Formats: sequence, structure tokens, C-alpha cells
Amino acid sequence: MPRHPKKPRRLVADGREYLWTLRHGHRVLDSGRSADCRETLTLYPQPAGTDGPLRIVFADGPGRYVPGGAPLGSGDVGFIRGADLNLHEPGAVRALLDVALARGWRPGERRAVELDGWTLLEEAAAARAGGAAAGDAGDAGGAGPAGP
Repeated sequence: MPRHPKKPRRLVADGREYLWTLRHGHRVLDSGRSADCRETLTLYPQPAGTDGPLRIVFADGPGRYVPGGAPLGSGDVGFIRGADLNLHEPGAVRALLDVALARGWRPGERRAVELDGWTLLEEAAAARAGGAAAGDAGDAGGAGPAGP
């Protein structure tokens, strides 16, 4: 049975559990057309209610792509000439979390923290590519669906 796309997924990193979700959003123009696509990856440190979430936002812009429909796949974000990730892959989520932690984000803040995902992408993609080259796809270590 396929996983429900809106159900949070579980990720364990360095002994800490997180639930994570991925949402696509955009602004609707007066004409009814979509504009300003964005993917928001949100990680919720567990247990719930103890810490504020981390939101990693990838907003559409020059030289970047954010899935807004065909021909791009859901969750694909990247630079037109450069690094990319699929935000549905637990290994990609883990790589982004690791970069955010290395750059100073700490679970424990009571408020939500929002980061520009584009500033994390190249380092996370490089770490992900290095892990895959070493035979570690980065999807192990407790990554998977949340709950029963």
C-alpha cells in the first residue's frame, strides 16, 4: 500500500528523532495562474511540542527550478546548471538537516526557524553524492514512514 503523501515521515539523525513533511505552495494571480512556486521541507524535532520546527524553503527564481508540474518530478529542486535534490528522498532530507546543523541550527529553540534552502543545496547535494559513491545512499538509519 502506498504511503499517504501528507503523512509525516520519520527520520532519526544522531540519536534524535524528527518527523518531516514536504509541501508545495504558490501564489495565485488574479488571472488564476500560479506564480512563485515553492517547496517547503519542515522538520519537527520529537517529542512533539518540545522544540520549534525547522522550515527549509526552496522558492522559484532565476537559475533555479521548483516543480510546478510536468516535466519535472515532484520534490525535485535544483539549480538549472548545478546541484539538485529530490526532497522526497530521506537521504536528501538528512543531508539538508546535517548542513543546517553544521551551520548553527539547533533543535531546542521554541520558535520555528526558516532557512533559505538554496543556501544549503550545493553542500547537501555534494554530501549526498559522496555518501552514494561510498555505498551509503543515506536512506538508512531510521529513515522511513512514521508510525504504523
